[in-house]
Amino acid sequence: MPESDVTVVLIHGAWAGGWVWDRLTPCLEARGFRVLAPDLPGCGERLGDPREASLAGCVDELQADLSEITGPVLLVGHSGGGVVATQLAEALAERTLGVAYLAGMMLPSGIGFGELVASMIGAHPEAAGIGPHLAWDSAEPVSRVPPAAIREIFLQDLAEDEARQVIPRFGPQAEGSRALVPNWTGQRFGQLPRLYMEALKDRSVVLPVQREMQRRVPGATVVSLDTGHVPQVIAPEAVADHLARFAATTALTHSSS
Repeated sequence: MPESDVTVVLIHGAWAGGWVWDRLTPCLEARGFRVLAPDLPGCGERLGDPREASLAGCVDELQADLSEITGPVLLVGHSGGGVVATQLAEALAERTLGVAYLAGMMLPSGIGFGELVASMIGAHPEAAGIGPHLAWDSAEPVSRVPPAAIREIFLQDLAEDEARQVIPRFGPQAEGSRALVPNWTGQRFGQLPRLYMEALKDRSVVLPVQREMQRRVPGATVVSLDTGHVPQVIAPEAVADHLARFAATTALTHSSS
């Protein structure tokens, strides 16, 4: 199966947007993939009514986007976008070549990230990640990340001048599309190939938490990236290489099934 038949769906995490994939997108296109990197509802410029934000709303919108695109899809979720990727894969299992997590929330069915972190915080206080730094809206279920925390927790390995340009792009996040709990089955999502790209220096989804998710949802191929929380910004070529290899392997399996 040629890469040009595959659409890579890039799903951003909380407080971000499709812009977080700007450096990775041309790397994937250069390798022959089609790329879809939308802004999810309930986040940033698409905050809308935060009381209406939900995992189902994100998945429904992505399904509508993909209904206009033919061929198989490779789903990639960064950070909290991993939950959206999981739920979308459950809905579109027949079209999905595989699911890749980029320092992503690869969670067991019925368990949210907050619950997982709470179970680990005693042994790993750093698992709190960005949580203690959040600024909350007094009237709406909306959070924001202060610029200093974006720099320290998300972008510590980005050059200072580049960080100054990126920090203002982070926006508000509705809680309904942040505190996400996937529900998936072994017959659909559970049968799909998975790739976990762990970020060794991540201060948000810290490495012990990433590896606990790998333990709780076993079976993923695991590769390591020597970056902080946004490998797609720091090391886009390396991320693209891993995704291309994963796509090639899963395409062979998909074609023979």
